[in-house]
Amino acid sequence: MAALGPFEPVPRIAAGVSGGADSMALALLADVWARARGGSLLALVVDHRLRQESGREAAATASRLGALGIAVKPLAIEGLAPGPALAARARSARFAVLEKACAEAGILHLLLGHHACDQAETVLIRALGGSGWAGMAGMASLVETTRLRLLRPLLAMPPARLRATLAAAGLAWIEDPSNADAAALRPRLRLLRRDRDGAGPATTALVTAAAASGRWRAKQDKVVAASLAEQAVFRAEGFAVLSGQPLAASAFAALLQALAGAPFPPATRSVVALAEAPRPATLAGVRLLPAGRFGPGLLAAREPSAMAPPVPAKPGIVWDGRFRLGAAALVPPDATLGALGDDAARLRHLSPLPSAVLRTLPAVRLDAALLAVPHLFYPDRRGCECFPVLYSPPRPAAAAPFWFGDA
Repeated sequence: MAALGPFEPVPRIAAGVSGGADSMALALLADVWARARGGSLLALVVDHRLRQESGREAAATASRLGALGIAVKPLAIEGLAPGPALAARARSARFAVLEKACAEAGILHLLLGHHACDQAETVLIRALGGSGWAGMAGMASLVETTRLRLLRPLLAMPPARLRATLAAAGLAWIEDPSNADAAALRPRLRLLRRDRDGAGPATTALVTAAAASGRWRAKQDKVVAASLAEQAVFRAEGFAVLSGQPLAASAFAALLQALAGAPFPPATRSVVALAEAPRPATLAGVRLLPAGRFGPGLLAAREPSAMAPPVPAKPGIVWDGRFRLGAAALVPPDATLGALGDDAARLRHLSPLPSAVLRTLPAVRLDAALLAVPHLFYPDRRGCECFPVLYSPPRPAAAAPFWFGDA
């Protein structure tokens, strides 16, 4: 944990717990760590509701943790069903409920129980998918999102040691049969390695290689940041102005990821040619246009046809991966958050921004009625604002009717 700080003097942390050996060991160890510092752990017990017995298992897990004096909050995922990409869908849904629970509890640090075998399999999966060097670093032990610090303190730990820790403490766990389902890629790779304990040479080598790639990735991140600081100006309206000079492919991919609100950057090989000779084009959900009034370079804006459809305008919701509705937002129950789109034409008098940007701004509607366009201070200037998910503005003294801050 020392390498994953800083933490508050009295740390409040949360851990995602499925009831399996890995997450139970994580909860046990994290509770000891937090108590030693006068802090506390909140165990978030997630029920995916994919098996009939999952509810009973979640209740048993909560009971076991509660007997240790650990605070527990049960979480249920609704709407998951077997089918294609189940693992990815479950992972996305799980993170959503975990993030929401942490936000409601005012907790910044969320611990996850991934261990050495998980890391080894992640590296293999990415290798099979043709990932570049950055992807070969596997899972990061620390990831900072707009609302959380995701911590994986057990990434180098063999799972056999975690099970031994639970056995020594007399703490039972649940064996999920899906972990042995050879129809899924990750369990299949685990079965093929024949290293359930996670201490074999292949697992050790993969974890060591991931750590080395991670150090390389950290250095490259600094290079990317420096390159973008020199070659691009990012605007809070969700676009950027580029110098027009060649960019490193990794920096260009990071720029496209940010402007598209994508969870991952596009494959490096797909952006090399455009990064070396920037020019008007459309790639990875982003349009490159002549900068016009912004100077001799290029304007990079979201591609309208690639934007997400409107979403319910609930406080905290993220639209298009780019803008978050503030927790203090006061909007009608049936309102939606989506793109300004064609309504940009009648509001052009409110802003000097080009139409290519105006159409991509977030807007709140009730049915067909346009209620608010935060970046244009529409309908008035009383604090109606909206910010990119990567930007954290100061909170206002008093929230206005359509305050969109609290990114």
